Amino acid sequence: MDIQLLLKKSSQDHSHLCPRQILGVRMGLCGLNALGLQANNGGKRLLVITETDGCFADGLSAATDCTVGHRTLRVEDYGKAAATFVDTKSGIAVRVAPVLNIRQRAYEYAPGEPRHYFAQMRAYQIMPDDCMFNITEVQLAVSIEEIVSRPGVRAHCDICGEEIMNERETRQHELTLCRACAGNSYYRTPVCIPVFEKSNL
Repeated sequence: MDIQLLLKKSSQDHSHLCPRQILGVRMGLCGLNALGLQANNGGKRLLVITETDGCFADGLSAATDCTVGHRTLRVEDYGKAAATFVDTKSGIAVRVAPVLNIRQRAYEYAPGEPRHYFAQMRAYQIMPDDCMFNITEVQLAVSIEEIVSRPGVRAHCDICGEEIMNERETRQHELTLCRACAGNSYYRTPVCIPVFEKSNL
């Protein structure tokens, strides 16, 4: 696959190209190669779990054709430019992460470029995979079936009444709850403080 075409695809929504997009494209190709798979191209055999969002994730998506919209790209935000690639047919999963000194190694492939950003821009396009990434076979903590779920499965939360898709409900004391009402929410609802009229003071 022509990496320049993938970089162009990744940068379309950004109006620029950055080192993290290049890293994402290269990691996407590395993950595909490690599993012996091609990009999804409309299929859903490959599942990618990225450990951060932003430009890096767009690079992964450009290389693998995995997207959040197709439910083939998931974000588990650990703040790391790393990703796990899962063959949903065989169950094999590999985690790909940059080598710890990848930025320092970049200078070896961009001689004469003292600026960090531009050294990475140049080097990440040409560095060999084994100089860029560590590849580790891993086991998912949750089964592929639980991650992917089944189409059309819906439930309603017994507390807030909102619809829950993709079997993301939980059971507590015979109740069906969404994760927010079960106490696993990423947000809080502000507490309303009543305003007393002057006559009540």
